[in-house]
This record gives sequence, C-alpha cells and structure tokens, in this order.
Amino acid sequence: MAAILRVILGPDSGQRVVFPAGLPLTVSELETEIKSQCKITDSFRLQFMDTLFGSEFMNLTSMDEIEDKATVKVIFTPCRPQDADQGVGSFFFPPTSTPDDTTTSFSGESTIILTSPESTSSRSSWPETFQVPRFSYDAEFKLDNAHGAFKANGTLLIPDPKLKSDILEGLIQEVVNHKVYVTDREFDQVAEALILRHPCLQEKGSDTGYGGWKTSLKYKLSNYRTHLRKVGCPEACVNALKHKPEGKRSPAFAVKKPKRGEVAYCPSFPLGESHQSLEKMRVELLLDFKQRNNRETVRAKMEKTFALRRQEVIRDAPMISDVQVRWPALFDVMEINAEFKRVTTMPLQSKFISQIDLHSASLLRVFEKRSGQQGQKLRDMAAMMTDDIDAGREAIIKALCIYLNEDPEDLVQEYMDLTDANTLGAIEGTTSHNSRYRPPVGLGPAHCVQAYTQSSRLGISP
Repeated sequence: MAAILRVILGPDSGQRVVFPAGLPLTVSELETEIKSQCKITDSFRLQFMDTLFGSEFMNLTSMDEIEDKATVKVIFTPCRPQDADQGVGSFFFPPTSTPDDTTTSFSGESTIILTSPESTSSRSSWPETFQVPRFSYDAEFKLDNAHGAFKANGTLLIPDPKLKSDILEGLIQEVVNHKVYVTDREFDQVAEALILRHPCLQEKGSDTGYGGWKTSLKYKLSNYRTHLRKVGCPEACVNALKHKPEGKRSPAFAVKKPKRGEVAYCPSFPLGESHQSLEKMRVELLLDFKQRNNRETVRAKMEKTFALRRQEVIRDAPMISDVQVRWPALFDVMEINAEFKRVTTMPLQSKFISQIDLHSASLLRVFEKRSGQQGQKLRDMAAMMTDDIDAGREAIIKALCIYLNEDPEDLVQEYMDLTDANTLGAIEGTTSHNSRYRPPVGLGPAHCVQAYTQSSRLGISP
C-alpha cells in the first residue's frame, strides 16, 4: 500500500516523498529513500513530529514512531573528523543529551559532543547495516575488474590467497571497531554485506552465497583475538587461560564478552596512565567524594578511572559491598547516569523515560486484558493516571510491578534521609537489595537501588 510523508528540508523548504510499496522497514532505508528523492548530498538525521509532546520534533529511532502522512524533518549533521580524513562514508549522530551530560551546544539544531581521546582504543555500537570498507588499492582494482566480468556474463571470482587475505583483513579491521566478540548473526551480516557490495564474490553451491566467507571470518577474527592478547588488549586478555580458575582452563569456559548494548566493555587505560597512577587516583576519590561542592573534581576523576573500574568488575566480579567500599562515588545518582552512558554511549534517564512514554499505551492495553484481583489492581493503578506526566510514568511502572507479581511497595520506596537507621534497615529489606549479589558486567539492580533511594520521585529518577 502506497504511503506519503511530508519532509521538511529547511525553514522555507519542504517536499512530499512518496513510497509506492509502503513505508520502509528501517530508518536507514527511509534515509536512503529521502536522500534519493530529495537529491540530498550532505549527511543528515531525521526527526519526527511527536504528538505526545505538543507536536515537537524528536529524533527518529524506529519506524514504529511514524505512519502514513506523518511529518519528518531533515537535520543536517557534520562528519566525524577521523572519518572525514579516511574518506569513510559514515556519520556521527549525537545522542539525546541530559542535563548532566558534558556537551557544548552551538546555535542551530545540532549538538556536537566534544571529547578528548582518553584511551588507545574506542568502540562504537554495532551498526544496523554493516558498511563494507574500502580494501587496499590492488584489491579494489581486482574487484573492479571482476565486477565488470560479472555484469557482462555472470562470471564469479575465485579470489587468490592474497586477495582473500586482504578482504578478510579489511573486514576484520572494520568489525573490531565495534566489537571483538561477534555473534553468529552478526557474522551473517558482515558476509552478506560483502557479497551485496561485491556480487562477484558469491560462492557456488552455498545456500546463502556467503557460507565460506562466514567461516573464514570466524577463523580470521579468532586469530586476530590471539594477536590482540599478545599486544595487551584488555578485552582479549581478560579471557586468557591464565585468568581462568584451575581445572577449568579451556578457551570455551566462561568467555567474558559484551552483552547487548555494551559498547565500552573493557577499555584500555587512558594514554599516559598506568594501573598504579589510576589506583592512586581512586584513593584520592575516596576523600574527594566526602567533600561538599566538589562535583566537577569527582566527575573528572570518575571519567579518568573508568577503565580501571571496568577491568575490576569484569575480571574479578566483586561483591556489591566491595564495589561500594572501593567506589562509593559510583552509587551517586549523577554518576549512575554517567557510568551508564560511558558503557552504552546512551543517556540512561532520558532513554528510559522516552521508552516508558513510547510504550505506555501498549502497556495499558496489556493491563486491561488481565482479570481477577490482579486485573482490578491494574485498573485502579491506571485510574490514578492524570495529566501530570510524572504521575503517569509512576503509575505505569508500579502497574508493571503488579503485572509481574511484585509488590510495588516492597520494590520501589522513597527515602529523603539516607542517614536514618530505620531508613537503612528498610532498604536492606527491599526486594532488589542484596549485598551479596555479584554485579553483572553492565549496570545492575544495585545501581537502581541507589538511584531510587536518593530520589524524591520515581518519575524523575533514573
């Protein structure tokens, strides 16, 4: 079924964009189609008119947010400097900022996040569509010739060992920009992207056309991880056999790798820093955190010691009580938000609240289908929703607790004085609090406990 969108290109410029086969399935496909029909050559991102917030424009992250005859707005964005130098056709879209994010705003629609390179390695999240990089000059020359023969008579290329090695090396270098441990589905994405970019590399006798490339990529990445361990990459070294318990030293035992959403999983130390210097800074933090009006100093040192903290959590899996002793500042509400963003590159508070707002209508429909005593509780909770946005969010979260057979009075509580003995005793009795809980690699329940115990309102807290 055909669909149409109103596309705003500037203050005095707009255009209709028609989709004969209906709206695309992904945001990247939508951007490609808009770029083609509107003859756009610069990089951009899209915003949509959100009726939930007075028809204000919000960043478009999912096709579920728009429908036929919706209005979208083109926001032109700059390239990252390092990509521009390398001629890579990818662009940086800054995430939604929060009040405690460190950003520098300019006049206009865009916000550029200014950061200095803190470590020798960096990661970006896995892309929705994998971009095949340019290979060496001779490899590209051979592929261009083979592509011409493929278009002329359908001849497939059987790459010589050097060409195949150059292709695999180029792909692996692009893969490790995102992660060192790749899932089977992601290997499929890389291999499929390769034959889509270079159809002459398809394989005869393969159901997918890239089965052999996928297998070669797995072996190549495995060998590359061995190389990374030799040069001291923390993300690879943490799974070395010498770091595994006696009697269980096998490559497949307890492999530590990023979970979904974790980008900065196990970063290297900042340039010029060592374990000793960062440990000294950690000790200084214990005193800095106790001082008043010292937020900026604490924030800067927490940012600096991020790599040390992550390596401790991943390598040693300490108890929550031990983490609280060594890193008390980590359990401050603002540092919870900052640490989450360091790990995932996304702001915790605004992301959580936006998703609650996005799915609240669907959750209410699910709650209405429940019957019995639980259904009555859910209806009573839904009736408490008013025009107050914060009260509505609080009602949704508490109703979700009831739906999952949790008592919201035990799971979520508000405390204004954390020094009171009764308050501390009540915190110990909550469902989420357990001092012997081992933290997951990402941010876990203990972080959430500290967040709500220091907040005055659930709808505002992370």
